[in-house]
Order: sequence, then structure tokens, then C-alpha cells
Amino acid sequence: MPTIEVLMANHGLFALLVLAAFLVGLSKGGLPAVAMLSVPILSLTMSPLVAAVLLLPIYILSDVVSVWLYRREYSAANIKILIPAGFLGVIIGWATASMISDNMVSLMLGLMGAVFCLHQWLKKKTSAPPAKASTGKGLFWGSLSGFTSFISHAGAPPFQIYVLPQRLPKMVFAGTTTIVFAAINLAKIVPYSSLYPYTRDTLEVSAYLLPVAAVGTVVGKKLIERLSEKWFFLAVQIALFIISIKLIYSSLM
Repeated sequence: MPTIEVLMANHGLFALLVLAAFLVGLSKGGLPAVAMLSVPILSLTMSPLVAAVLLLPIYILSDVVSVWLYRREYSAANIKILIPAGFLGVIIGWATASMISDNMVSLMLGLMGAVFCLHQWLKKKTSAPPAKASTGKGLFWGSLSGFTSFISHAGAPPFQIYVLPQRLPKMVFAGTTTIVFAAINLAKIVPYSSLYPYTRDTLEVSAYLLPVAAVGTVVGKKLIERLSEKWFFLAVQIALFIISIKLIYSSLM
């Protein structure tokens, strides 16, 4: 784990951490796909799992702000299904963590990001009526979301595959996302601590980055209210695709 002294001496790493913290904040403000960039960015300079562990306190503290912002806008039917399913996914991730190398995590992370982007770009538009919350589908995609969230805070793709067909109102979708992942992040505290115990240095680094994440949360809420979602998410997807290809190439080579 990098200490604050190491970060101050390594301006490049510090800049990446600041960017990752801001992206975490944006995601907690209601732009979940943005968070997929945080761990891949840090994975260019450190172990993916170490990056995930380092960012967890920032996620949790940002959750406090985001849950308050969306305390009145969420889908109760989806929350009742997705939170228990997410907990199951975290348990599976914890149980298999010792079997997965950093190289494998990087490859999985790159493949998830690339497949997610291609799915978004190539999927056909449909005029089918909105889907409804489903216990079976919710348990499957929710547990997969919990698993991918555990290994790299990248739970958004499975979550979106399940929830997007329901065509929830924009703010209800954002609020549901925020509350579900706030619960999943709390479930990751004990597993992460057992893999890479938190130290005073780790928490000090997180404390330095927390104000950046808090600003990102507020900015994310403003963006989702005002900006064109289509072009904003396209820019995020392009950046994610480029980083994902880099991670795939590095892990294979």
C-alpha cells in the first residue's frame, strides 16, 4: 500500500489517485459507469486488488453523501432483490480471491470493460415494453455485480444489464444504484481487511482523497440533472475501452 510520503514524492501516482477519487465521487453522484474507470486507471501502476482495497474507504465515505442525496428516489422492489444478491457475490469473491492472480484480475477487468462497451455500442434498439423486477434475474445479475464489485469495484455492467430494461426514471435509477452499491461496499470491509489489512497510512491516504470524492459526488448529481447522458456516457465508454484494451494487452504479454 502506498503511504502519503510515497504519494507526495510520486506526483504521477498521486495525480492518478486524485482522478480515481473524483471518478468515484462522480459515480456516487448518479453516474455508475464512471466508477469502472477508477481501478483500471490505478491498475496501470499497482495491483488491481490493492487499488480496490485502497479505494474502498473513499467509496464508503462517498456513499454517505450519495445516499443522502437520493434518499427519496429509488426502486424498493429492486433493492430488496439486489442487496442480498450483491452480498452473495461478495462472499463468492472473497472465497475465490486466493485463487486469482493480479494478472488474471487485470485480464478479467479488461475483458469486462471491453465487452461492456461493445455491448452498449452494438446492441439493437428495441420497442419492447419496460421489464419488471424479477427475483430470478435479479439474483443472478445481482450476485455477479457483487462479485465484480469485489474484485475491482466494477459492479455496474451486470447491474445495468438487469436494471436498464426496466427503463426506470433517471433519478430513480441513480438512487437505486447508489443505495445498492452502498450496501455492497459495506459488505466488503471485512473481506478486504482480511486480504490487505488497513493501516494508518492507508486511511491517511484515503483521508487526503475524500474531499476530492465529495466534490465529485456533488458534481455527478449536477451532471445527471443537466447534461446530455448520451454524449457524456459515450465519452466515458471510449475512455474505458482504451484502458481495457491496455490492460488486456499487458496481462497477455
